[in-house]
Amino acid sequence: MKLSASSEETVRATAGVVAAHAEEITRVFYPAMFAAHPELLRVFNRANQAVGEQPKALAASVVAFAVQLIDPDAPDFTPVMQRIAHKHVSLGIRARDYTIVGKHLLDAVGAVLGDAVTPTVAAAWDEVYWLFGTTLIAEEAKLYALAGTDPEHPWRRYRVVERFEESDDVFSLVLAPVDGATPMHRTGQYVAIAVDLPDGSRQPRQYTISSGPRGDALRVTIKRVRGVGGAPDGQVSTWLHQNALPGTVLELSQPAGDVVLDDADSPLVLVSAGIGITPVAAILEDLSRRQPERTVRLFHADRAHESHALYDSLRRQVLAMADARAQNWYESEADQAPTLHPALPGFMDLGAVDLPEDATVFMCGPLPFMQAARRTLLARGVAADRIHYEVFGPDLWAQQPVKG
Repeated sequence: MKLSASSEETVRATAGVVAAHAEEITRVFYPAMFAAHPELLRVFNRANQAVGEQPKALAASVVAFAVQLIDPDAPDFTPVMQRIAHKHVSLGIRARDYTIVGKHLLDAVGAVLGDAVTPTVAAAWDEVYWLFGTTLIAEEAKLYALAGTDPEHPWRRYRVVERFEESDDVFSLVLAPVDGATPMHRTGQYVAIAVDLPDGSRQPRQYTISSGPRGDALRVTIKRVRGVGGAPDGQVSTWLHQNALPGTVLELSQPAGDVVLDDADSPLVLVSAGIGITPVAAILEDLSRRQPERTVRLFHADRAHESHALYDSLRRQVLAMADARAQNWYESEADQAPTLHPALPGFMDLGAVDLPEDATVFMCGPLPFMQAARRTLLARGVAADRIHYEVFGPDLWAQQPVKG
């Protein structure tokens, strides 16, 4: 994967300018593309568009990819590329969609940078985009093929067979395919659920599979998103909260995601906050069945015991394992409900907790929470390459260095 010599020289000379205007370029790009191809609104998350997260993620990704092409000392972009590919297959992105994206993205570069975009500059950045795009197309084709998914028909019908209310705003759905067997998934992966909303639009959202591989069904645990500060409630989570009852048929993607449980026997440290408990629940369910002797430390932060989703099943699994320990933090100091160990008040502090040597860390939760946890873990000597994370929504962290 290498730029031509002429394009490399041009990209090297213009990368700084493009990077400085990257977010502005994507803010021009998305409205123009959706105006010309409104069908793509059924693929892209409108909430992430509204708050600006998707444009930032795209801009950071393309710039980081370009930098890797011209700087041999730049961080390896492969892990980011693989993560993007998993996100795309969960949304049913097709190879031909890249042609549409490429045209409107390069048009936006011209609109923002004006006369600075000479034919030579345009050709160089077109080459960057298609190296980026064809690499993703190949990776996504492989993921579709491995799952036995036809990219032209990526959605599969599942029926809600059980529903459990985990808290006021969190609920779990047990889903079984209407036709055929449940596809195998790796512990820690997610699926997208596509919903046809009352306004006639269609929107997908990604939810972690909160159960280990079962064979006959899978479980997702969903938090109803309530608007804060005048923002609207989450469209898809609200619809599912109100309508996803036993018997309801939903459309799901193939399982996807690259932050998965390995088959090693080294100690695990699981760090989560709020609804970030969902991949932790899947990991513990799997481990309690397959590796009950494995050393596990679970650290979780929540608002209160009442909002701690999946607590009862987590408790059973921790108690069933030979060397599993858990510590919770609840923001409510008055919350003294019985827990695995007495919950600590306030926010999570990993500065003095028991960390097994040579542990692998999995984290899931809000981005600022994970960044703070990572800084603490690094300060305590945990190697950066042993800290893995899952982000809900566009992965802004992966596109930029984490200061710490």
